[in-house]
Amino acid sequence: MTRRVTLAAAAYPLDPLPDFAAYAAKIYTWVADAAGQGADLLVFPEYGALELAHLGGPAVAADLEAALHEVARHLPQADALHAELAMRFGVHILAASAPVFAGGARPVNRARLFGPQGLIGHQDKVMMTRFEREDWDVVAGAGLTLFDTALGRIGVVICYDSEFPLLSRALAEAGADILLVPSCTDSVAGFTRVRVGAMARALENQCVVVQAPTVGLCDWCPAVDENRGRAAIYGPPDHGWPETGILAEGAIDAPGWVLAALDLSLVAKTRASGGVLPHLHWPEQIAPAAQVKTTREKPKMA
Repeated sequence: MTRRVTLAAAAYPLDPLPDFAAYAAKIYTWVADAAGQGADLLVFPEYGALELAHLGGPAVAADLEAALHEVARHLPQADALHAELAMRFGVHILAASAPVFAGGARPVNRARLFGPQGLIGHQDKVMMTRFEREDWDVVAGAGLTLFDTALGRIGVVICYDSEFPLLSRALAEAGADILLVPSCTDSVAGFTRVRVGAMARALENQCVVVQAPTVGLCDWCPAVDENRGRAAIYGPPDHGWPETGILAEGAIDAPGWVLAALDLSLVAKTRASGGVLPHLHWPEQIAPAAQVKTTREKPKMA
């Protein structure tokens, strides 16, 4: 059965917005643009919601701790906006992740998924970077969520999470055929790590992976002051897919949407009869991986 879906990945710049109305107008423009190009699922980046920090003024945006609280303060209103836009345009939206104080003293980094009927659920980042651990004290969430939607079964691995294979594998084994990777990286090296991770997850799980980064300078907010990356959509380099595994990608640091239309039934077909079968053969690595032995080279005779 054909399961056509059009995916859209945002390369998203952060702007020093003067008020919530300006933020709402910006998000409306972005959603309308992607929906107008036929997108069914829109993916915004990690920490894209940090531009809400500027609503508290330049001093708040420039303070690491104050920025967290300012963004969290505006998040209910931002979520209502995304829910309304998902309904109005008949699309699914992964909103840009944001700090959320979910009953604890410290915030998690949370991405929220909306559909035409409203909020579907959320995913908290589970692997924290050194900056999040050592400087910002943004804490890890607990567990993973598989979103079973009208478009397909979706998992979210936020930025650094994508560099850890077991997280994506757990989602794939639960049934995910699409993995979303919202990202925020301040160097080409950081972007490349996430890109390589995303492409590897598409290869080994034989699924679709969508990477959506922040891009551009944001010198008014030190938490996200430099942003490098390119939006892209990846698949396994196998029969019926692009031989590079790249379904679509934008230019480096170029703001805008990158879209790819595909038949998601190809995921199941590739997992069953691809040129290679890493999704099926995954368990076969467990036994040999548990039996590592060391063989030492003999010292060279004098």
